Amino acid sequence: MKKFVAVAGNIGVGKSTLVDMLCEKMGWQPYYEPVAENPYIEDFYEDMQAWAFHSQVYFITHRLRSHRELLANDNSVIQDRTVYEDAEVFAKNLYLRGHITERDFATYRELFSLLTEMLSPPDLVVYLRASVPTLNQRIELRGRGYESQISSDYLLQLNDLYEAWIASFALCPVLTVPADEMDYVAHPGHLDLIVQKVQEKLTGKEEVVFYPEEVANSR
Repeated sequence: MKKFVAVAGNIGVGKSTLVDMLCEKMGWQPYYEPVAENPYIEDFYEDMQAWAFHSQVYFITHRLRSHRELLANDNSVIQDRTVYEDAEVFAKNLYLRGHITERDFATYRELFSLLTEMLSPPDLVVYLRASVPTLNQRIELRGRGYESQISSDYLLQLNDLYEAWIASFALCPVLTVPADEMDYVAHPGHLDLIVQKVQEKLTGKEEVVFYPEEVANSR
């Protein structure tokens, strides 16, 4: 039976890498976040006040289109970042920081609510949870120039919003991966463990968690 899984998490946490590795392991089709294609992204990091609303509208428009296509796809798919994160984390953070006006944010939320009500949710969200030091380290390793300006304070605020969002998210099951402790690139056993937990969650198992001892033993 076809499955639709989405991988969620903060900037630099390793979403695209996990999507790629899970799809190769499970024989599923990947859908990646089009960061480089956003025509506003570099301008956004240079001047958030001027370009935040434009960038978020682009992201949500593209992600809603991708979500609709994924629902219509006959293959099992894994999506890099969910449409829900755009509104509940990134756009909300920009609004709270004063980079999006109240009027623009209200317009954005209305658009988001209207369109997401028309779409079915994924079968599972895999949430990669990581601390700011881990995020900073991984951002530095991948070496994207425009990301070098992202502050630890910005990442921390995003983390707080992620935790608030995931705590209240009830549209589909969630599998939380402790990304500080798990390196699925360096340790194939960590990837195997994630695959096992994903499959358990998709078959309807309610309580699926990563126990510290099994994470340590899978290195």
